[in-house]
Amino acid sequence: MAAVLSELAQIVGSDFVSSPPAAELQDASIASGQRAREDALLVRPGSAEEVAAVVAWCYERDVPIVPRGGGTGYAGGAVPVVEGSVVVSVDRLKAVRSFDPLLWRMEVEAGLTTHDVARLARENGLLYPPDPGAGESSFIGGNVATNAGGPHAFKYGVTGAWVTGLEAVVAPGELVRLGGPTRKDVAGYDLPKLLTGSEGTLGLITSVWLKLIPAPEAAYPIAAAFSDVASGMGAIEAAMASGVVPSAIEFLDAGVLRAAGGSFPAGSLPDDGFLVLLEADGTEDEARRGREELLEAAGDGALSVHAPTSPADVRAFWHWRSGVSHAVVAQQGGKLSEDVAVPLDRLAEAIAETVEIGSRHGLEACSWGHAGDGNLHSTFFLTPGDEDQLSRAHAAAAELFDMAIRLGGTVSGEHGIGLLKNGQLSKQWSPAAIDLHHAVKRALDPKGLFNPGKKLP
Repeated sequence: MAAVLSELAQIVGSDFVSSPPAAELQDASIASGQRAREDALLVRPGSAEEVAAVVAWCYERDVPIVPRGGGTGYAGGAVPVVEGSVVVSVDRLKAVRSFDPLLWRMEVEAGLTTHDVARLARENGLLYPPDPGAGESSFIGGNVATNAGGPHAFKYGVTGAWVTGLEAVVAPGELVRLGGPTRKDVAGYDLPKLLTGSEGTLGLITSVWLKLIPAPEAAYPIAAAFSDVASGMGAIEAAMASGVVPSAIEFLDAGVLRAAGGSFPAGSLPDDGFLVLLEADGTEDEARRGREELLEAAGDGALSVHAPTSPADVRAFWHWRSGVSHAVVAQQGGKLSEDVAVPLDRLAEAIAETVEIGSRHGLEACSWGHAGDGNLHSTFFLTPGDEDQLSRAHAAAAELFDMAIRLGGTVSGEHGIGLLKNGQLSKQWSPAAIDLHHAVKRALDPKGLFNPGKKLP
């Protein structure tokens, strides 16, 4: 171990290589029982060239390489699970390499937080739309590696829609630039898209080119409470038929309202109801017209409607929405949550089945998420330390995956496969399609050292 530490220290400096406690190498999957290996090393390169040198050192010696961003992932993608792994963190790669606000673009290193990317754009009158959770701690490199989504993906798309190029280290330690500031490029295979969403299994992203757009002048949210799922889904369908393209279409079921409804900024919500969240944005006139049309479409049959217009009230609205997950955790101290997605016309079935699956396994269950994308965060309440509950929750999650596929959907809408859902891809894709995945993996990572045990069955 001492010799290995010494050799890696020669690349990154002795202050940036260590054998930390396993707890420092966890990600958010620890709530699902996933644990990092005790024998992993943590390396924190200070430049893309140092990342390439570390990867070359590992590849020459057949050492597993685990890319790590902010550690906010739910699928165990950043957790070392193979003996002798080197975890390569990009937390020191925080430079803004270029920013051209008049050209609506920037290049940032992989360790910059999503919050800082969005803030830099906003301070210059621009918008970087993807807004996955934990923005102040998740890194843009990890967002690209998982192709992260968020509430506004319905209108603006997931992270990959905003990536025009990236820099990455690939086997056996080559630093390559794929794409760049050019907004259109069909000259070769779409390698930036191939690495986007690859969860660190094909290479390690060190920087990304992002396109931006002018920030909307205004954005007005609406929260409409309904007595049941059917009424709420009718409102969602009416909103989509209104001619307005909402910037967000969210839902929260009865279980979530029981957990979080008491802190709703406009007063309490019905415990057994169903909440639909919509938002219209654009110029001031566009946003106001869209708000009125969405109110007309979604307000019919609603028990109550909250439609804030002041900036402070709008901020309070989204602050409450971002805290829903914490409110759910507070019910029993823990949860196991999955991110399945189904076609919109099957969403009501998936919401009902989530509760039924939980009941079969003796667990309270609920769901919330991005209704416009059919993306549910199907969740089972857990008591921390109760291993029997955790085991039953994992069995329930397996049923969730089967349900999503049966309804024509996917086992992951935005969190990725990682370690916890490894093997589920084989249920969703045909054997020939799985073979193509493996062929791509062999072509880019012939030794299988990039994030082993993740993504592929």
